[in-house]
Amino acid sequence: MSLKPYYADLHIHIGRTEAGEAVKISAANNLTFYNIAHEASERKGIEIIGIIDSHSPGVQREMEHYLMNGEMEEHPEGGIAYHRTTVMLGCELEVREPGMGPVHLIAYLPKLADMQSFTGWLSKHMKNVQLSSQRLYVPSRELQQEVLGRGGLLVPAHIFTPHKSVYGSGSSRMEHLFDLEGVAGVELGLSADSVMAGYISELDRYTFLTNSDAHSLPKIGREYNEFAMEEASFSELRRVLAGEAGRGVLANYGLNPRLGKYHRTYCDSCSSILDEGGAVVTERCLYCGSTKIVRGVMDRILSIADRDEPYVPKSRPPYRNQVPLEYIPGLGPKLLGRLLERFGTEMNLLHRASREELEEAAGETIAGYLMDARAGTLQLETGGGGKYGRVKK
Repeated sequence: MSLKPYYADLHIHIGRTEAGEAVKISAANNLTFYNIAHEASERKGIEIIGIIDSHSPGVQREMEHYLMNGEMEEHPEGGIAYHRTTVMLGCELEVREPGMGPVHLIAYLPKLADMQSFTGWLSKHMKNVQLSSQRLYVPSRELQQEVLGRGGLLVPAHIFTPHKSVYGSGSSRMEHLFDLEGVAGVELGLSADSVMAGYISELDRYTFLTNSDAHSLPKIGREYNEFAMEEASFSELRRVLAGEAGRGVLANYGLNPRLGKYHRTYCDSCSSILDEGGAVVTERCLYCGSTKIVRGVMDRILSIADRDEPYVPKSRPPYRNQVPLEYIPGLGPKLLGRLLERFGTEMNLLHRASREELEEAAGETIAGYLMDARAGTLQLETGGGGKYGRVKK
């Protein structure tokens, strides 16, 4: 078989089960296992998705239901296939080492039986195994061995965000938490890109992932990856992350970091973004003197960097600034619905439709925004302190 390109978003939450059981409290209720798979296949055009609440017993019962009735099937090489999309089974967890802050990571496992076995182990070490992103009361390296022992992949999540990440709240180095040889790749998060990660040398060895961390159906695919692989399966995902036999990441499609809601340091008292021109190390707002500041991702990276300039190896795939369709001024739900009727999926709209086709379907202004977004030339206002940036009109 020859290698082909596949779009992948490997961090999507479930809000509730179809039976109404809560899974991710802060996520939309219609984010069910089936709805996510359907949205990715039929509307988004994303061939690989990672559902990172697959450890939940209520979610597993739904997987079994769709496997038994034939609407879905397990891929022999791992993953659950639905129409044009394969679901990778993941589990987001929180660990906390003594003297460090909380850290989120994702464990991906090949098959449902592997995840069910993992759930059995998790239930002995956490308060509520039904819920998402729960605190696990074991050392981080013990968790790592449990994942690897089941044939899984360990990926630290949104590694720079101020809350609950390796570098944002855990430590200045990932080696303080994990055996670096047993980490399959890292997820950059919405407020960072490949260049920013290049300030930290221990990341040089890893494949970078850009995922949506979706808490609603429309947010699926706001960040995603393009993989070169033979087929959409877990075993091929492993080869992609390892860069094995020609597999790998062709491109990361992520929010311009300026759109991320934690990109720069932000004052919660006067709503100012502090000094966009350089690193912010102050503990007080430069404008009002308040101590209620949220440290931005860029500022955190510069404070723990072990290089003066970022290193981006030639082998690193391009990071393409992706502006989600919901950010495009004037592109409301009705017009988007008409465009999807015309072009089929969001991936077709973002990557394959020509300017002439877009102008015919949406008008010159919207087409111009979409082409600028594709080229990475949209003008943006910076986000911070939990508020997303936005496209300038």
